Amino acid sequence: MTLKKQHLVLLLIAAVLLGFAGAFLGMNLAQPDRDSAEETSTTATDENASEPPANMQKVAETYNLIKSNYLEDVEDKQLIEGAIKGMVSSLDDPYSSYMDVESMEQFNQSIESSFQGIGAEVSMVNDKVTIVSPIKDSPAEEAGLRPNDQILSVDGESVAGLNLNEAVEKIRGEKGTEVVLEVQRSGVSEPFDVTIVRDDIPVETVYSETKTIDGKKTGVIEIASFAENTGQHFTEQLKSLEEENIEGLVIDVRGNPGGVLSAVEEVLKNFIPNDKPYVQIENPNGETDKSYSELEEKKPYPISVLIDEGSASASEILAVAMKETGYDVVGKNSFGKGTVQRAVPVGEDGSRVKLTVFKWLSPDGTWIHEEGVKPTVEVEQPEHYYTNPVQVDETITFDETGDNVKNIQVMLNGLGYEPGRTDGYFGEATVTAVENFQEEHDLEVTGEVDEETAGLIETQVVDRVRNGQDDRQMEEALNSLYE
Repeated sequence: MTLKKQHLVLLLIAAVLLGFAGAFLGMNLAQPDRDSAEETSTTATDENASEPPANMQKVAETYNLIKSNYLEDVEDKQLIEGAIKGMVSSLDDPYSSYMDVESMEQFNQSIESSFQGIGAEVSMVNDKVTIVSPIKDSPAEEAGLRPNDQILSVDGESVAGLNLNEAVEKIRGEKGTEVVLEVQRSGVSEPFDVTIVRDDIPVETVYSETKTIDGKKTGVIEIASFAENTGQHFTEQLKSLEEENIEGLVIDVRGNPGGVLSAVEEVLKNFIPNDKPYVQIENPNGETDKSYSELEEKKPYPISVLIDEGSASASEILAVAMKETGYDVVGKNSFGKGTVQRAVPVGEDGSRVKLTVFKWLSPDGTWIHEEGVKPTVEVEQPEHYYTNPVQVDETITFDETGDNVKNIQVMLNGLGYEPGRTDGYFGEATVTAVENFQEEHDLEVTGEVDEETAGLIETQVVDRVRNGQDDRQMEEALNSLYE
């Protein structure tokens, strides 16, 4: 499928920023007009702003104390910026952050350089830089990064103690350059390195096709993220599928980290009848604003929604609204982000504070924050979908044990070879499976796993997963339509 790269501009200054649980590494979202967005944004001098508290004098006293008595000279800017960062970080909210002038300039430069990077969305989770989801067809996806992977270092430099923006700047870079990420993955005892070549990031967000299931023409629409034009493109492709007389539909938002609120609203207007809201937005006073479609009734064909742990924010708005309207939701529990951010100019130098200002609630009033959306039909992918990059410092041979051996066994099993066991012991059956793989792929037949053999096994598994082979979740979503 040819990807049409669209020129999108930064969403961080939009009036309402629904998601992307943290920051994009080379992915940029849509905003129709930067100036009008700034005009409609909340400002730091909003008429509803609170008066500074009486003990604000402590801040001034501390400033004067440092300026008058500290051993070395300190710039005013350093102290003021530090105070702002301290206030925002004290919120203990991974979705609120301060971007000073330098950060904004660097971010804008990365935007203007042809949307280049590794293509992953990250957040701070328990003070760790954590992958929410790699972007479809991005270098991060191709390299095997997964939701919940923790990034420990970038090119050998630890990211401990950095804020999210600082860590992101280390990971971003120009097309064609390499970056080495040290990754800690749940269930893997030791961190491992992932080398990624930065590239242009695909930003097409909607993909559609038809499949024939039990003789019935079935539409499949995948939404990779929710950018400004996603709702329009989704509706156009849905209409095209309906003109082909589809008898069922699967909406796939697995690995979709969220995006623009208005985009998911446009999608839901196609499916949620006007007798219930498709989303509710709750302000800090507990007041809710309910949004309704003009739709009279549900679609005449069955629909399933696919989610996984990489489905966040706007994807969860879609999934829970469809679930509470009676449609099946298939897959694994979603990420769990139920808040809305607004990027607010502070001062006149271009700095921004991205601040959590709203909750979003489901049609029935449920807040899924930190809980996620539970599927109506829970389906695990095959074990080889969750394998890890193989680290081969020395050739792996008969009678060895460990995580690397187990990883290779699971991969071989997923490729149709029979290692005899997947418990991490390199026995005779595993030797035979390796020999069979090597023979069929014109490698030297040794029964041992060197770097070349491991690399080809891993490539075969990645290709199989990316091509949708053995996709139990999709299979269940399709089959459940007509049960």
